[in-house]
Amino acid sequence: MSKPPLTPKAAEMFARPNYATIACVRPDGQPVSVATWYLYEDGRVLVNMDAERKRLDYLRGDPRVSLTAMDPGDWITHVSVQGRVAEFVDDEDLADIDRLATHYSGKRYPVRDRKRVSAWIEIDTWHGWGSLKQS
Repeated sequence: MSKPPLTPKAAEMFARPNYATIACVRPDGQPVSVATWYLYEDGRVLVNMDAERKRLDYLRGDPRVSLTAMDPGDWITHVSVQGRVAEFVDDEDLADIDRLATHYSGKRYPVRDRKRVSAWIEIDTWHGWGSLKQS
């Protein structure tokens, strides 16, 4: 595992709208992983959740997280980051989910009547694989 920052090649790949999964820990210690959208900005990772998602409760209880982004054209090429949620922010005007939706789909997020929460992840360690494998 490497410490931040990501290499330029890994950062360039990680900044794209890749397939990604995020994992966190339930209160009983069971890991949970789900597909997610994310944005990589200024060395941190932004994710956004419906305010009623259990994942949000899990992250508030234990902010440790792992996120893996896979290159859509070559899934073995991936960047995995491990860290913790350093900040939760209510996304009152849906600006963050709109940024994520636009990054992935080119359009604003269609569901406008549900509260959302953004989480900023600070990266503690990371690794790349496939064409991003480090020696």
